[in-house]
Amino acid sequence: MEAASHTAFIVAAYAVAGAVIGGLIAWVMLDYRAQLRRLGDFEKLGLTRRSAARPAETIERTEA
Repeated sequence: MEAASHTAFIVAAYAVAGAVIGGLIAWVMLDYRAQLRRLGDFEKLGLTRRSAARPAETIERTEA
């Protein structure tokens, strides 16, 4: 079997795999930015995450 006869298939397979992985990376990056924008919009409305401690609560817990 000659390796040269399958070179086009191998190159095409790597190109498709690279394009798919690149597309997934781009999709995750765009989604991450969109989620950050949405969180920023919520914070502008005064909504915060439950895991974020408020300064007053932090002081009260440390004094008690």
